[in-house]
Amino acid sequence: MSFLRFIFPLFFLISIFVASNAQLSATFYATTCPNVTEIVRGVMQQAQSTDVRAGAKIIRLHFHDCFVNGCDGSLLLDNAAGIESEKDAASNVGAGGFDIVDDIKTALENVCPGVVSCADILALASEIGVALVGGPTWQVLLGRRDSLTANRSGVDSDIPTPFESLDVMRPQFTNKGMDITDLVALSGAHTFGRARCGTFQQRLFNFSGSGSPDPTINSTYLPTLQATCPQGGNNGNTFENLDKTTPDNFDNDYYINLQNQEGLLQTDQELFSTSGSDTIAIVNRYASSQSQFFDDFASSMIKLGNIGVLTGTNGEIRTDCKRVN
Repeated sequence: MSFLRFIFPLFFLISIFVASNAQLSATFYATTCPNVTEIVRGVMQQAQSTDVRAGAKIIRLHFHDCFVNGCDGSLLLDNAAGIESEKDAASNVGAGGFDIVDDIKTALENVCPGVVSCADILALASEIGVALVGGPTWQVLLGRRDSLTANRSGVDSDIPTPFESLDVMRPQFTNKGMDITDLVALSGAHTFGRARCGTFQQRLFNFSGSGSPDPTINSTYLPTLQATCPQGGNNGNTFENLDKTTPDNFDNDYYINLQNQEGLLQTDQELFSTSGSDTIAIVNRYASSQSQFFDDFASSMIKLGNIGVLTGTNGEIRTDCKRVN
């Protein structure tokens, strides 16, 4: 009897989880907004034509949204009564791409008003943004609904900063149902986009209070970074390519850079330079096989998009991604 008392609630919880995720479907908008993918792609193509960082901005928003309370569009909310915007948390200050989301939402509301959620917009636009610059495609499952609130404090606790060690990042991923392969694969999103000096400058001159640069930075790469972000310089809004070789393409060069000790962020280089880490073999695998990276990245993005989704009658479909209805 005691065993049954234990197993029933466990089975009940598993059933709820499976049922929730089963509501996500690649054909969710087949009758209510059949052109949703084409509409999102059109806006993303326009954004990409004027800003090579468009795809990188959107996928960053999607990741930061999903890691705080799940993929529910909470990151997109502005401050309002009872809502402390996640945009104002340190990890999100200065983040771009919100204007692109607004443009997509406007385009969709003109065709199928009140139908497509902001959370689904982030998921769809992330896949399209990656594909537009040579990356993999994957089947985006849809049917998420939008949250009615935000969680600013969750940003600081749940999202890895650029200064973390692997010991800190691992539980941040496992707590979301992601494993070490997901961590390394999703880090590969840094194969395009830019980062501000403030996210890596601590590596360049006085790493961990040592008075010296981070020893895991390639000695020929270091002077380039120091020239871009000089010590004591007013360079908070100066950017450097996350991938020094092909910064605007989605490929596996990011992992080759790590092998050469040319990862820009501490969290990047930690994947290869942490002695004895199981991440090293994964980095080597992706560096030698772009197809393996693409396959794993696509699988990890699907897993990411399933974190804590709201479905059914939970949440709402916002008509404006910046505020609740």
